[in-house]
Amino acid sequence: MRTQISFLENIHSLSISPVFARHETFHPRFGWLKKGFDALCKDPDVFSREDAAVVLGVGKNMVRSIRYWCDAFKLTSENQPTQFGYRLFSQWDTYLEDVASLWLLHWYLLKPPCHATAWWITFNHLQQVEFTTDSLFEIMREFCVTLNRNIAESSLRKDINCILRMYTAQEYKSNVTEDTIDSPFVQLGLLKGAEESKHFLFNIGSKVNLPPEVIVFTCFDYLTSFMENKQRGTVSISRLLYEPNSPGMVLKLSETELCEAIEKIAQTRSDIHLSDTAGLIQLSFDDFPSVLSGCILESYYH
Repeated sequence: MRTQISFLENIHSLSISPVFARHETFHPRFGWLKKGFDALCKDPDVFSREDAAVVLGVGKNMVRSIRYWCDAFKLTSENQPTQFGYRLFSQWDTYLEDVASLWLLHWYLLKPPCHATAWWITFNHLQQVEFTTDSLFEIMREFCVTLNRNIAESSLRKDINCILRMYTAQEYKSNVTEDTIDSPFVQLGLLKGAEESKHFLFNIGSKVNLPPEVIVFTCFDYLTSFMENKQRGTVSISRLLYEPNSPGMVLKLSETELCEAIEKIAQTRSDIHLSDTAGLIQLSFDDFPSVLSGCILESYYH
């Protein structure tokens, strides 16, 4: 059973002043992130230009949405491309053809500092495997009350709708348009609708399109936040599974899936070890977490 974490601990892990409904009701569309990143590389002021909609070939509200998503996924920051954005689009996967890149983007969306508060609550604070739109709304409302923030109900509902559109497949009988096309993040299979209306399920466990390199990268990227100065250390698998911002919470991993990924990468590296002592499974490492995370991710894309 996943451990219960208090709101105050979760808020501390969030590392930002929470914001809601900045996406203009649009989930990330196919091509948007690449389009926004490339435009910003050419012109740092592109999103504030009067003809931004013409330059990007979208509506005015979509311009603001693209700008928000590029920042939220940490591809851009303060009208400049980030190192992550540059590496992803210039070195690793220019057109996001590899589903592994979508997993990576999902991780970056949720990692602190997170600029998608409702997404952070859904993946890090919601404890139930099955939930409804109303139960998720109540959890978000409680979160805002804890912060003494008066967030409009409509903003919370917009975020919930956007999350569900982003991660769950839609059923349309006819009239397929750009607005009805699924988000690319549906391919992750993280969420699915239950048979009963407004009920949804997290997919916890095996995911065939999630490479072990990405899983282990997220482990060391997570460890960087609190063990960066340690060249050698040990962390329990339970911590990697159940703490806020951990790979287990963000990627919805089971212990089996996490351990199998670590074991597979450990077979090719002498600086990563998985041990089981008296039933306590631990990940040990012999280099700085930031170095290991970078090497493992580079090894996947090259």
